[in-house]
Amino acid sequence: MGLLNFFKRESDSAARLKKPATPFDAIGGEPAVHQLANRFYDIMSSDPMVADLYAIHPQPLERIRHAFFLYLMMWLGGPTHYEKERGHPRLRARHLPFTVTPTLKAQWMYCMRKAMYETVTDVQLAEKLLNALDTLADHMVNTEDKNDPQ
Repeated sequence: MGLLNFFKRESDSAARLKKPATPFDAIGGEPAVHQLANRFYDIMSSDPMVADLYAIHPQPLERIRHAFFLYLMMWLGGPTHYEKERGHPRLRARHLPFTVTPTLKAQWMYCMRKAMYETVTDVQLAEKLLNALDTLADHMVNTEDKNDPQ
């Protein structure tokens, strides 16, 4: 689980030792992932631009914050506590009961971009992670926006 082959393998073992093994390690491990997950939900719960996204989340947010933190750790190549506690992520299946539109996906990515750039100091790494998360978030969309002419 996680971002396999995120970093290119180098044949020089000394060069490999200098480079973190996973994105989880590269952003600073568990404390950094916890900060990222919490900042994401802080933004979602306070920024009026994402009021629709916030409205569909169960309150209070503590349980979902924790699940998201565990998932991010695993997705980034860290500990697999999420899978041990909750089973396989099956993200699309877990999101199917909810209406996820392109607008809500954009709001989710807005929160993630803000949180990522505030908490991950390596901008190139942040951009790689955001690109991967954007692709993942596309798979969660299950309903078109009401005003979409398609």
